[in-house]
Amino acid sequence: MQQTLDWIDWTVLIATLVTIVGYGTWKTRGSKNVQDYVKGGNTSKWWTIGLSVMATQASAITFLSTTGQAFSDGMGFVQFYFGLPIAMVIICLVFIPLYHRLKVYTAYEFLENRFDLKTRSLTAILFLIQRGLAAGITIFAPAIILSVVLGWNIVTLNIIIGVLVIIYTVSGGTKAVTVTQKQQMFVIFAGMLAALFVVIDLIPDEVSFVEAIDIAGATGKMQVLDFSFDLENRYTVWTGLIGGTFLMLSYFGTDQSQVQRYLSGKSMKEMQMGLLFNGLLKVPMQFFILLVGVMVFVFYQFNPSPLNFIDASTETVLASEYGNEYRQLQEQQEDLFELKQKVSLELANNPTDNEASRKKLAALDIVEKSYRSQSKFLIKKAVDPEYTKEYNALKNKVNLLTSNPESPEYIEKSNALENLYKEAARDTQTNDRDYMFIRFILNHLPTGLIGLLLAVILSAAMSSTASEINALATITSIDLYGRNLKENKDEEHMVKMTKWFTFGWGIVAIIIACFADLAENLIQLVNIIGSIFYGNVLGIFLLAFFFKHIKGNAVFIGALITQIIIITLYLLDNEGIINLPYLWLNLIGCVIVIIIANILQASAKNKSLSEA
Repeated sequence: MQQTLDWIDWTVLIATLVTIVGYGTWKTRGSKNVQDYVKGGNTSKWWTIGLSVMATQASAITFLSTTGQAFSDGMGFVQFYFGLPIAMVIICLVFIPLYHRLKVYTAYEFLENRFDLKTRSLTAILFLIQRGLAAGITIFAPAIILSVVLGWNIVTLNIIIGVLVIIYTVSGGTKAVTVTQKQQMFVIFAGMLAALFVVIDLIPDEVSFVEAIDIAGATGKMQVLDFSFDLENRYTVWTGLIGGTFLMLSYFGTDQSQVQRYLSGKSMKEMQMGLLFNGLLKVPMQFFILLVGVMVFVFYQFNPSPLNFIDASTETVLASEYGNEYRQLQEQQEDLFELKQKVSLELANNPTDNEASRKKLAALDIVEKSYRSQSKFLIKKAVDPEYTKEYNALKNKVNLLTSNPESPEYIEKSNALENLYKEAARDTQTNDRDYMFIRFILNHLPTGLIGLLLAVILSAAMSSTASEINALATITSIDLYGRNLKENKDEEHMVKMTKWFTFGWGIVAIIIACFADLAENLIQLVNIIGSIFYGNVLGIFLLAFFFKHIKGNAVFIGALITQIIIITLYLLDNEGIINLPYLWLNLIGCVIVIIIANILQASAKNKSLSEA
């Protein structure tokens, strides 16, 4: 069922967005040289840098997907960010002093000074590929969800978000991005804080906040730390501290969308303090957003929840030949809700001797997850006849082999059937994690706050997209266009071209958004794209910093080979041939490029010695 907004919500939403865009455009108009347009005139204070860095990373995906992640799996995702404070300290000690001393406009200028032009260009191109894709996804994420829930046209939404960002980013460059991100972060903090207070207030009066946490804990949602070395688990303390540190080092240290934020600082000290501010605040911020998702989970222990939060998909399956099966599941879900509500109240009313209630609630949560999986399977069969044919054919083969369950063929076909069943949960029209929070907002929050939280989602999309297209334009203008011009151009020409590149990348981001598709979880998709490229790029920078004997040719060839290896590893994992959580790609890529470059350099040295 699509929803309409009250006029008060429309007023709050439009007024918030127009104010941010108008203020950013007015405040930063008239940049006449590259220093002002690309580095914001080096006027930013540390708190502005810190908020801008946070706003760049906090896209709409952060609020839609992270809350959905917490609703499904609990607080464990916060471990992903455990490496961030470590990375901030390293960047402050190593990267920033170097960038500041060389007075670079982009991170990749340094690579030409250290290696050669082709290594600088290759690294810049790797950035353009992954960040260009990410820019499209940051527009697409809120657009697809709002289009399904509110019935708004997705192409129109993509264009609206993209055009709003283009207006102030083309006009004022880096300074416009930084100035608007302060306002956007204020809206984001206010909106999420209000959402937490309201959802807690919606939980029954006889259930205190501490008891709500206990209910969440009974189902494993409050398990924050996982010290296991299980590769089946994407998020553990170790993946966060090791893989996460390498990802954050590369993202904040070599990704121009972040580097450009702190290069706008008044001094090296302001840059360093801005990043340390981000390092101190980011993990608590993510914990807070996850807690909102967990509290929504507790809310649904006392209020009926749909089997699937995508209403259009539910309507499709109910109208199909699988409608009766789905209705049976809905009836079972209703019966389950009454049990959950009863056991949750027992747990809240008996805080001391409640072990039996905790076990009951955990068992009921497992049952509910199985219902949700079955619902996704039925939706997938309803919307995809080819999937249904493939599944039925494979199931028939497995049934024929049941007489010999230990045979290799039976085991192989059974595993394939199980993987095909799980595939249904990752489909665009069944995967409803990213829809949970927006559906809760529209169904249960008061008028006015709905408009504010929609403004939060769109502001977050605008803030991260603005940083991305600003960085994409800077890299294109300075690392590719400006560096390869045969004659020097004046400042006015370079500012003009950077504006055109900003406009061009904004259009590219809109086009990518219009052709994008949902993955298993949007926030994971963005991090996967980063992990495929970031380890390699970080390795190149570490070679530049610490391996003084390595030359440009060895790094260039090593980087090309490494990128092929990392993409291959990801594809093998995606096909289920190997099991490798994506965060480890950051460490593996970094290590491989360093090893290959050293081998190639040693080989080149031996060859020159033998020729001599």
